[in-house]
Amino acid sequence: MPYGLIINAAVSLIMGAALVYVWRRDRTQTFTRYIGFANLAHLLVPLTYAVLDRHAEPVHTVGWIVLATVAGLYTTLLILGTAHLANRVVSKQVSVAIFLGVVAINALALQWGGIHLGQLAVATINTMVGVLCAYWLWKPGATRSSSEKWVGPLLVALGLIQYIYVFFLDPGADIQSTLGTLLRMALGLVLLNAALERSAMDASKLRHRFERLAARSLQGIMISIGDRNIVYANPACLAIYGVSSLAELTVSRVAKTIPEAERHHVSAIIAQVQSGEISDAKYEAERHRADGTTLWLRVHYFQTEWDGDAAVQVLITDDTHHHQANQALIQQALRDELTGLPNRTALLNSLRERCLPRETTASFVLILMNLDRFKLFNEAHGPSMGDQVLQAVGTALRRIMAADCEVMRLAGDEFALVSAGKGDAAVAMVSAVKDLLSQPHMVAGQEIFLDASLGIALYPNSARDAESLLRAANAAMHVAKRTPGTSYRLAEKEFERGSSNAFEQEQALRAAIDSAEIYLVYQPKVDARTGRLTSFEALARWSRPDFGEVSPVDFIAAAERTGLINALGKSLLRRACQQIAAWHAEYPVGVPVAVNVSPLQLLDPRFPNVVAQILQDCGVEPQWLTLEITESSAVQNLAQTIAQVEQLRQMGVQVAMDDFGTGFSSLNMLRSLHLHAVKIDRGLIDPLPSPDAIAVVRAICQLAEALHLHVVAEGVETPAQAEAARLAGCGELQGFLYAKPLHPEHAAQWMVSMADTHDATL
Repeated sequence: MPYGLIINAAVSLIMGAALVYVWRRDRTQTFTRYIGFANLAHLLVPLTYAVLDRHAEPVHTVGWIVLATVAGLYTTLLILGTAHLANRVVSKQVSVAIFLGVVAINALALQWGGIHLGQLAVATINTMVGVLCAYWLWKPGATRSSSEKWVGPLLVALGLIQYIYVFFLDPGADIQSTLGTLLRMALGLVLLNAALERSAMDASKLRHRFERLAARSLQGIMISIGDRNIVYANPACLAIYGVSSLAELTVSRVAKTIPEAERHHVSAIIAQVQSGEISDAKYEAERHRADGTTLWLRVHYFQTEWDGDAAVQVLITDDTHHHQANQALIQQALRDELTGLPNRTALLNSLRERCLPRETTASFVLILMNLDRFKLFNEAHGPSMGDQVLQAVGTALRRIMAADCEVMRLAGDEFALVSAGKGDAAVAMVSAVKDLLSQPHMVAGQEIFLDASLGIALYPNSARDAESLLRAANAAMHVAKRTPGTSYRLAEKEFERGSSNAFEQEQALRAAIDSAEIYLVYQPKVDARTGRLTSFEALARWSRPDFGEVSPVDFIAAAERTGLINALGKSLLRRACQQIAAWHAEYPVGVPVAVNVSPLQLLDPRFPNVVAQILQDCGVEPQWLTLEITESSAVQNLAQTIAQVEQLRQMGVQVAMDDFGTGFSSLNMLRSLHLHAVKIDRGLIDPLPSPDAIAVVRAICQLAEALHLHVVAEGVETPAQAEAARLAGCGELQGFLYAKPLHPEHAAQWMVSMADTHDATL
């Protein structure tokens, strides 16, 4: 084979392989695929000529067919490649027609005139293809790079040099081969450069697109290279940090917004993300600008690159307004609206925190203070005057007590004082209150004299847990009321369980758990819009012989104190499931039944298995049972509660949170617990339809809607409350307005009535 053909074949191979490789690395460069394969197809031309030069006539016929086919393939691929380069579309049908046409023309030329006429046909076709490509790429209005514009002339030149053989035959073959090699190399380099330019242009477009998106993003976007340099920040990021340009946003300036105790931790996170040790990291925290503005930021770090260097991209969300709204809602849940003092929920939280086991027991004093005969005062002067008196008393208590003393209003005319210390602290606090009440209060231009009864409980002497301490102080306060004038009473040990004979009650409870003394009643829940029955809540009642009805608050607390709550809870759950099964067997329709679960029951890791076994024993499908938990259930062991709730949901048992709104922790837990519903505590429903109460209920409903939770309002007693709760977004209502807790036979009448109503609407 002549050296010219060898070099020509080598150039076709190298350039074809290079262009195909470019396409494999960047599939958007489609033109490199077609022109690369065209070069590889052209590789067959010198090989075929070498075979024809050494063999007899029969081989020539086969060679001409191969040459015609290769010419058709080369021309078709070349046209497709330049069409993609010029952003034009050539259909599959047109491509096939071009291929067959070129093959036919070349085959006829070779058949009639041999190599000489075949070369003339190839030269003419390739020149025309080059002219077409030049037209596409040089057409006015087309925006092309300088490299792309050279493709057309080079293809024309490749076509024209093929006329050398036509006019000079064999003496011109070497010249044609040499020129073809040079032109093919030039074309390949031009195409590679065009591919690089296109890749750079695409990268530039992507960068500009990122910059445009980032510039309009409401989230702050920052890119830093370690903790050395901030290389990019969008306008939202600059606004968050209170600067106007990237030059002002230095690493040290950002670091100043981070509390010194957290800076090392944040630097470690950035280093881990940049090194790839962790893929990303998130946190949210309070920050302060240099001007003192408080921010609540949610920050997300993840690894990126910037100009070839490993970098960290930071997404910053200014969540200040949302956080402040949540805090306001929390404060509203923990504050008494009238006086602005902490409320009963805040008192319980404080007591629980103070009663937590510690290495050293910190003593403290709890005083409950109840204004005497305040109901008569309201009747004589009106509730508005009474409210002013309560405000004045709250302000005065806050003024006379030490700074570390917590002053709270629990409800009505009842206040609470909590302070560190022992008996001497209690004496000082009581003396200050007595001195205060010995003087008249000026309210609305009138002198008002007040008396109060005070109950004192000392921790840990009077009790060792929050609820018992509160009961002890309350019992002592009621004993103090027996003494006229401002009086006080120190809780005795037996006051821990209240004023009744708690021990005797606990003994009776042990015998009553499996007897008919403790039974269930069922309070209906209705659809807020239609008033139709949607479900029942099973409520425990204890009819104690020779004693009468015992409050559930008392005997449930007694069961928790004595460790009987698991046995009692299991017994009540089984009775509820048996009642569900009995209703299903007797009536054509049924509704779910909700059963309350004690916090101590959820501490048992086997609780979901207990529920599953009871459902199986009673033959009840899980969807007919709802379990209601309180926020204290989750607070005691949130991780275990989350796992148990998930097990119950997988079984098909729905879980709801009862008494929502009695503690701020519910807002945090709702994001973690996958619940079905929340029940708004009656304490938030009772003030309806006052505008402020509606605002609180609506806020809870909006929060629940965002978390896909159903909302039930409990304690609905008036039509006005029902209408306000419905308009605020509550889906179900429960309370004395619709029915008191019913015995099973009366509850069944509700279901029958629902079935009749349903049939009548069919």
